[in-house]
Amino acid sequence: MQPIYDIETFRPSQGVGAHIGRARRTIIDAIDQELAPLDISHAQWIVVMLLGDGAASTAAELCKILIYDPGAMTRLLDRLEKKGVLRRVRDSDDRRAVRLELTAEGNKLYPRILEALVQVFNRLLRGFRKSEVQQLERLLKRMAANA
Repeated sequence: MQPIYDIETFRPSQGVGAHIGRARRTIIDAIDQELAPLDISHAQWIVVMLLGDGAASTAAELCKILIYDPGAMTRLLDRLEKKGVLRRVRDSDDRRAVRLELTAEGNKLYPRILEALVQVFNRLLRGFRKSEVQQLERLLKRMAANA
């Protein structure tokens, strides 16, 4: 298979990585704006979503998914715990392990964040056909699988 890019013609600012980066920034900014009334930061709402979706249940898992430094994650979790959004719970099978759970407040916040995500994505994907979005999702998954 022939390479997509070559050194003579490749322009980083016009490549797929730059476009993905700009799209990511646009998405995050739009979601942050939508969630501003809830007084929750980008990093905080992502943690709530990951815990609410069951994609993570420990600080280590969150660090891996979000590519976060453990110290920064601890501070982030401390802020969410102080806000009453999550709690740390000792694992009953391994007392050394600490699980993260959304509190009642976090469980009320989760659907509000989910609603904001749906609104933002529907707005940003206006004019796309569902099949185009599904194709984009498949292509991005394929790209990640090549890593």
